[in-house]
Amino acid sequence: MPGPLPYVSLLNEFYWKSGADGVLRMQQCSSCEGLIHPPKPACPRCRSTESTITTLSGFGTVVGFTVNHRFALPGLPAPYVIARVAPEEDDRVRLTTRLVDVEPDAVELGMRVQVTFEQVDDVWLPLFRPAAGEPGELPEDEEGPAEIRARVRPMLTTRKFEDDVVLSGVGASDMGRRLRVDPLTLTVQACEAAVADAGLTMDDIDGLSTYPGGGPAGGFGEGGVTALEAALRIRPTWYNGGAETFGPGGSVIAAMLAVSAGLARHVLCFRTIWQSTHDEMQKRGELAPSFGRVPGDSGWSVPFGATSAAHGLAINAQAHFRKYGTTRETLGWIALNQRANAALNPTATYRDPMDMDDYLGARLITTPFGLYDCDVPVDASIAVIVSAADAVGDLRQPPVRVEAVGTQLIERVEWDQSTSTHEPQVLGPAAHLWTRTGLRPDDVDVAQLYDGFTFNCLSWIEALGFCGIGEAKDFLDGGKNIARDGVLPLNTHGGQLSHGRTHGMGLLQEAIVQLRGDGGERQVTDARVAVVSSGGLTPSGVLLLRRD
Repeated sequence: MPGPLPYVSLLNEFYWKSGADGVLRMQQCSSCEGLIHPPKPACPRCRSTESTITTLSGFGTVVGFTVNHRFALPGLPAPYVIARVAPEEDDRVRLTTRLVDVEPDAVELGMRVQVTFEQVDDVWLPLFRPAAGEPGELPEDEEGPAEIRARVRPMLTTRKFEDDVVLSGVGASDMGRRLRVDPLTLTVQACEAAVADAGLTMDDIDGLSTYPGGGPAGGFGEGGVTALEAALRIRPTWYNGGAETFGPGGSVIAAMLAVSAGLARHVLCFRTIWQSTHDEMQKRGELAPSFGRVPGDSGWSVPFGATSAAHGLAINAQAHFRKYGTTRETLGWIALNQRANAALNPTATYRDPMDMDDYLGARLITTPFGLYDCDVPVDASIAVIVSAADAVGDLRQPPVRVEAVGTQLIERVEWDQSTSTHEPQVLGPAAHLWTRTGLRPDDVDVAQLYDGFTFNCLSWIEALGFCGIGEAKDFLDGGKNIARDGVLPLNTHGGQLSHGRTHGMGLLQEAIVQLRGDGGERQVTDARVAVVSSGGLTPSGVLLLRRD
């Protein structure tokens, strides 16, 4: 059975079929003459709608790569090399591809390569192999951190919608590895717990919001708003569900806007994942794997074996290593911190002690990431209630306020065309956050930062200004700064690396717990301000919370 293939459309068929005669072709803007990739009806640089299809030499430079050790596709056993190649005609463009005819340990940045094609059905996949010639220089990003921050838009009004809401309740379902519980059952558990926590009843709920919504494909949901409404019959006056937002944080901000606009008074936001059970069922043959045509941005990476967010982030981590001297040990301090915090959390998945030797000795997943750089797939649901600020007197719990949000998209949204040294869509939202508040990084008492992989966390630490760009190596060294008694207590419940992956909703839950002072053994003393980020493969965003 062939592996996944890209969805061939009228817009991109020239690319996927150009290998029929052994020639690489790409779209070129007729106005600025830059290459456009992936193909688009308008040039993302000058917005011209006039373009042509041009023939390339087929030569390029390796500007990033990772050696995949964990994942495999039909006919493509690990290890193999996933790379980003800049064509020699325009080094601003990146082609995600696979390197062939070369041993993984012989690949180096700057290597000159030449295209070769592999035909599968009606698709010719452009792969690359080493070519004669000296290594080339590595291009810089089109926009660096300073340029990105300069594009942040100022507030339009002095009124902030954030002031109109509070986070009134939080609840969680059972959580664990391979629970073999229907995901909608987990969702109902979490929602009932959140409603009770807020001192409300289901009849008080008049809004529903979730991410990603839709069906339970791939273990990443329970069916969305429609599935929950069919079970509980809440009859919401407003609802929201969709994948084009930055994970659960985006669904919560949508709920905040609805409450601020008067469409709802108490919105129940939820996030459910059952990937642990789903994957186990696939291994046992209870669920058949599906390899079909891959649409959207994933169609430009998955067919080459880049099947996980780990691959894209690993390439960016390597770029950070090269430019700033970061090391695997730098990332290791994040993993060790999360494990130490998880030891104090009875709901955490992994609580056993871990040291740097354990971290460095773990099996490789995709270079430079090892096992403990990656979050833990679990089955769980977490729910948060967004309420109108004037409802505070009717609530059971002390309110948690939202001081500011950071949501602006500035960087390119396609990961391989975007920021190369950090997680894409982190620098922009982080800069946007600080334009909506008078607080500053020094005011933050606890940080719950997205850690689908250790490098996500590092990216947020630098982007939010807890240290300078490129300074994470020194800031994280020894782990003291991010410990519970450090200058930036980080992911105090164990994070997704040790507590379990909930795509960021668990981070919001922990921020609320800390601001309420309910953290028990892991409680940070007098935590009054918390920052929470979410987003992994989606665009990212961030919230700044405070207690009264």
